[in-house]
Amino acid sequence: MPSNPIEIQIKSLRKKIEELNYQYYVLDDPSYPDSHYDKLINELVLLEQNNPEFITNNSPSQRVGGQALSSFSRITHLTPMLSLDNVFDSDSFNKFYERISSKLGNGHSLKFTCEPKLDGLAISCVYKNGNLIHAATRGDGRIGEDVTHNIKTISSIPLKLRGDFPDLLDVRGEVFMPKASFEKLNKNAIENGDKVFVNPRNAAAGSLRQLDPKITAQRKLSVYFYALGVAEFGNEQAGSNIAQEGYENIQEKLDHYLANSHFERLKQIQSWGLPICNEVELRSDDIACLEYFKEIGDKREQLPYEIDGIVYKIDSILEQKKLGFVAKAPRWAIAHKFPAQEEITILKDVDFQVGRTGAITPVARLEPVFVGGVMVSNATLHNKDEIDRLDIRVGDYIVVRRAGDVIPKIVNVVLDKRNNNTSPIIFPKKCPICQSDLEKETDQAIYRCTGGLICSAQKTQSIIHFVSRKAMNIDGLGDKLVEVLCENNLIDNVADIYQLSKENLIDLERMAEKSANNLLLAIEKSKQTSLAKVIYALGIREVGEVTAMNLANNLLDFKNIANSSLEDLEKIEDIGPIVAKHIVAFFKNKNNLQVINSLIDFGIYWPKIQPKDESELPLLNQTWVLTGSLSQLKRADAKTLLQLLGAKVSGSVSKNTNCVVAGESAGSKLTKANDLGIKVITEDEMLMIIESFKNVKPSVEQ
Repeated sequence: MPSNPIEIQIKSLRKKIEELNYQYYVLDDPSYPDSHYDKLINELVLLEQNNPEFITNNSPSQRVGGQALSSFSRITHLTPMLSLDNVFDSDSFNKFYERISSKLGNGHSLKFTCEPKLDGLAISCVYKNGNLIHAATRGDGRIGEDVTHNIKTISSIPLKLRGDFPDLLDVRGEVFMPKASFEKLNKNAIENGDKVFVNPRNAAAGSLRQLDPKITAQRKLSVYFYALGVAEFGNEQAGSNIAQEGYENIQEKLDHYLANSHFERLKQIQSWGLPICNEVELRSDDIACLEYFKEIGDKREQLPYEIDGIVYKIDSILEQKKLGFVAKAPRWAIAHKFPAQEEITILKDVDFQVGRTGAITPVARLEPVFVGGVMVSNATLHNKDEIDRLDIRVGDYIVVRRAGDVIPKIVNVVLDKRNNNTSPIIFPKKCPICQSDLEKETDQAIYRCTGGLICSAQKTQSIIHFVSRKAMNIDGLGDKLVEVLCENNLIDNVADIYQLSKENLIDLERMAEKSANNLLLAIEKSKQTSLAKVIYALGIREVGEVTAMNLANNLLDFKNIANSSLEDLEKIEDIGPIVAKHIVAFFKNKNNLQVINSLIDFGIYWPKIQPKDESELPLLNQTWVLTGSLSQLKRADAKTLLQLLGAKVSGSVSKNTNCVVAGESAGSKLTKANDLGIKVITEDEMLMIIESFKNVKPSVEQ
């Protein structure tokens, strides 16, 4: 207990301020006017300034302060921050409801926690012993940016928890900018001639990523929390263990402490001093969920913050665990987006763009119009079939739709506004760039350029793919440098890389002699490779790493591949009719063959592949399944390793499955394997099996 009267006074002030924050931000029921709160803050700041030995990191006075950062560091989340799958109508939601109801085998209605889907930025706040130790953005789901300094400026986020809380707590929420703060921010920006933000979401993201926390503090951000990432008692090493091993088993003490209801857990989060959305409700079945969707939709414009839909979560934690996860999203939750916002504008013109794979995409150029929070001047028309279906013409009034972050699209033509000045859209018969013929597959609507590796519209992306790590792995030849080389006409196709000289390179901006020498060494090093990598590097449609390896192992050289028929190719594992057709078409193109011959002439070589007999395929005729997150290998690499040992890698578990490799957060596949009595091993055990067959183990880059 403190004995110094100043320290006692400071602690008393902090306690009063924390209680007022809780009443204001969590209970939404302030008991004192703002002037009283400001008076207490000023009194605390003055006392701490005069007695700096009593300042603590979690003092309310420390929300704004410190030097601006030069950059953000990175934080590995204790558990991954997952995204949500979306539905856009009631029929899709009903299918989701039926799917999970079937999986759970419930004979009763399911309960859901229903929450407005805030249009902001996902955040993870980690508390240890009740004190905020760091906060991070979602990032890629596994690693986010450390925004602790900025999070501390948000008054609604407690620096110290209240009540009875877990020793370690990772709570997930959404940072957003209230509409009033957004309007004030833009009003000030206009008056000062500064950049105006398009919508509150962009403003929130930009504000949270300010290097100077004082600027963030001025933006008046808010937050609502909606889930627990991690909660644990009495484990000093919990953070590091969880980050390395994954959060799998909550301690018995915690199971008894935390409610088995998501809705009740939100109430527990609130009791610790963390704000939750006051529109959250518990609904008993699918009909009630859709009623909630309509109710919130009707009051959407009156809410003090922007939302773009509703999130439904199975309320039972036990049922959540039973349903598990698929890819990067939980099976037990779904986001129901509000109907897309639409506006009328004029189609001014149509351009035809050529993608890396030669796909011809018509792009509509529009009279700029404000839709869904952004100014839209371009929209996709997808393909020729879509143009014909819409009966659209240049000069038409059209309805353009923007749903969330989806690329704007044209929904329909306003025919009663059509006039005599419109003109039909003529789809090209030749590639707009290289004038090669276009081809259209029988069962698809997309037209493609047949120019292969010589089409300049495709060359930059095809070269970037060619030099990438999993292809020819030319270190130092990044995307920007490839673009510069193409812009300066130093390379026109992938073979030209091997004709580059130091004289070519040192004339380029920011390319010193040492950098040029290093790049030339990397290019020379890439010449020694494997046939599979060269095949993959060529960018043949639908031919990924596994298919390239299967082609190499079965056909052994380019001559055999080029002379293979559709029937020959379809006999190879992982190659069906469509992929076979792409391979045949690629090798029938004389320009492509010329580039391949040039590559060989310039010195690219690989060890001769010897056909494997069955004795070299110890897993032949076995079916394996990978489930959960692997920590040492990428899923694609693990699949390749198993296939090279003869195994068939399936995406589903059946009675014919021989073995299941279960990584972190393995879900229903693991459950089904256990039910069927199928052998289940860990990733480490899989690697030990692969290691035991060293004579056939390939080199897989991590």
